[in-house]
This record gives sequence, C-alpha cells and structure tokens, in this order.
Amino acid sequence: MTTRLELTRSQILAFRRRVAALDEQLPRGQDALRRAAWAGLQDSMPRAALLSIHARMAGTEPASWEDPSLVQVWGPRFSAYVVARRDLAVFTLGRLPDEAGPLKRAQDIAARLGAVLAGARMPFSEAARAMGESDANRLRYAAPTGTVVMRWDGARQPEIWNVPAPEMEPQDARIELARRYVHVFGPATPEAFVTWAGVRPVRGIAAFAALSRSLTPVRTPLGEAWILSEDESLFGVAIRPSAPARLLPSGDTWFLLQGADRELLVPEERQRRALWTSRVWPGALLVEGEIVGTWRRAEHVVTIQPWRRLSSPQRAAVEAEAGAFPLPGINRSMAIRWDDGSPEEKHNGS
Repeated sequence: MTTRLELTRSQILAFRRRVAALDEQLPRGQDALRRAAWAGLQDSMPRAALLSIHARMAGTEPASWEDPSLVQVWGPRFSAYVVARRDLAVFTLGRLPDEAGPLKRAQDIAARLGAVLAGARMPFSEAARAMGESDANRLRYAAPTGTVVMRWDGARQPEIWNVPAPEMEPQDARIELARRYVHVFGPATPEAFVTWAGVRPVRGIAAFAALSRSLTPVRTPLGEAWILSEDESLFGVAIRPSAPARLLPSGDTWFLLQGADRELLVPEERQRRALWTSRVWPGALLVEGEIVGTWRRAEHVVTIQPWRRLSSPQRAAVEAEAGAFPLPGINRSMAIRWDDGSPEEKHNGS
C-alpha cells in the first residue's frame, strides 16, 4: 500500500482518547451512552460496562447500564457485552458465520431456543436443560443470529429471551463492525480486527477490503496500518490536556488489545505482563493519558498498584475517581488501598 501519513505514538493515543471520550466526559444522555458503546462495552467482569460508561459520561448512575437505549448480548468472541439497542445487528449479525456448518448450528440452536422460550425469559441453564443441551455454553452460538439477548448482573446466571431478528444483511453488519473497530482502535489492521471480533480471517479481511475506499493507509511505530479517511484530520488536531485520572475496568476498549498492539500502549514488557495477565485482567490506571499501573476491587476496597511514584495531586485525582464509582449497593465510603509501599488506607465517599 502507499503510505500517505506517518503517525507518532503520541498522536495515536491522543486520537484514541478523543474518540473514546476519555479526556473529557460526555454530557449525560442516550447519545453519550451510544458513543461510549460505539465498539461495545465488554461486561464479562460484573459491572465492567458500567465503569467503562462512568469513565466516559458525566452523571453515570448504578442503573445506567440498563438504560432502555442499551441491551446486553454475547458479542465479539462470545463475551458478555453491553451495546446500543439500535446497534444490535452490528454486534450480532456482524459475526454470523457464512460457512454452511457453523451457520446451520447457529440457526438450529436459535430456532430450538426460540421454541423453548416461547416469548418468556428464562435462566441460562434452565433453557439449556429444556433443550436437552448438556453444555449451556452452546446456547451462545445462537447469539450471532441477533435473536437472543440477556441480562447478567454478575450475581447469578444470565437470564435470556428472544427478540425479533434485526433487519440488516450480515455482510453489511460485518462491514460496519469493522468500521467501528477502525474508528475506536485505529490505526488498525485486518488481522487485529479478526482477533478482536472472533470472525474467520477470510471474512474479516473481506470486510476491510469492502471498506477500502473509506480507509487511508498510515505508518505507525509498529508498521503499516489503516485509519478511516474521515478521521485523518483528527490526527492533526492539537493534543488536548488529558483527564487527571481514569480507572478503566478489565476488558475496556482502551486496552482490549492483542500482540504487538499492546507494545504501543505499554512499551515496557514487565508492565505489559502486569496488565495483560494469563488469567483475569486487572483494571488499568490511566493518569494524564498514560497507563501507569493497575487496580482491583474487592467489595468496598479498591487496591491501586502504580508502576511509578505519583505526585500528591495525581494520587488525589485517582482517589477521587475511585470514590466516585457508581456501583450498586455501595452506600458507605469506598476504601482506597495503595499497594506501593505506602502504609495508609483512605476512605472516600461513594
């Protein structure tokens, strides 16, 4: 490809923060919720989607993830996601397989599940038993048909029900899914899209090819990639001041990366191993636009593990952000514990 634009790490991260609304929160409302969920909000860790919304929208409340404009589905790679209801087709039909065998499996499970549910809501495992399925996880294969949605709050198994099939061609949905990926994760490659979306390589590459007239080739510190042509001007905009602190949950789009893409975000290998663990990922501690550590929450205690010494104002910003978590059931102060050799444990109002 002919490279027209060379981008630096600072330009790329500034662009991603801008499109992700991480520098400045959006005014509360359904438009903000849809923008926050433009590439989906992974919710595999209980209430991760809510904390991702909180990082991007002012006035987030414990029930914001259940706004009528949103819906919960098994999205990319069959992980739990919160997406805009009007974008259901993009995150379901966009992953519907074209191959005869996998397509028939998805349609067959969806049809059998629809017969069992018959318009009712039902716990995940109960529906599986009624279908004669020994492995309830097989029901997820019906998700790409766009006819199955769910509600999972982390405390118990998902409750599932049927919805009408979206009116969109799967090929169009896949192309739009690729467009969303390039906008939020760009600069991007077809291979990275395939991994993120969990689609067959031939289908992911074809989606990129269908977008070719809308893409601009660029060179990044990692090599050649593409951006949306309509986003090109945003890379030349002066870099805005970054938010003092954001605590991003496990699976947030800011660091939902694989392979070499992780090196751009976190250059040091030791720190990458701490963030992208082989088991459950911690949250990412974002201070003034850079990931500078990790965090975890257990009940009413947030443990923060910075990778470097933070100034007093930076620590105060981190504590304020943790103390403002809009988590349900937190009606007393949140304890903040610094795992950096500091002996104190502070309490913030929730």
